[in-house]
Amino acid sequence: MGKLIGESSTEIDAPIDAVWAAVEDVLAAPEWQGGMKRMTSLESDAEGRATLVEVTADGKVKDLVSTQRFTYAGPATLSWEQTKGEMKSVTGSWQLESIDAARTKATFALEVDLGRKLGLVIRGPVEMALRAMLVNPRAGELKKRVEG
Repeated sequence: MGKLIGESSTEIDAPIDAVWAAVEDVLAAPEWQGGMKRMTSLESDAEGRATLVEVTADGKVKDLVSTQRFTYAGPATLSWEQTKGEMKSVTGSWQLESIDAARTKATFALEVDLGRKLGLVIRGPVEMALRAMLVNPRAGELKKRVEG
């Protein structure tokens, strides 16, 4: 109880570089990812990409705030891991795979351990609603953003 684990995938009618451009712009995520309220860059890499980010997500019962470290291995993988926050742990990734010159398969994966305290508050129907909001629509949201 208290763990949210899920994955969603879709095929996007765009080359991998176009999909990667949307994925690697992590600070723009609240513009197209439901449930995301704010992404604030705390550190950036030499290319100007946010590497340490304070993330605020709608947790239904309360906002969930965490600091997450992003790792870029473009144009195939963006991954992140919580370094500090209200949840016990957060790890996630986007995996991109070129199908052909004009299409890309995108897979979003997320694993959140809410921990004991939040796990007691966020359970049952609220836990299912949170999973449905944070995991299930992500690949479709990326598709809409890129093809848009």
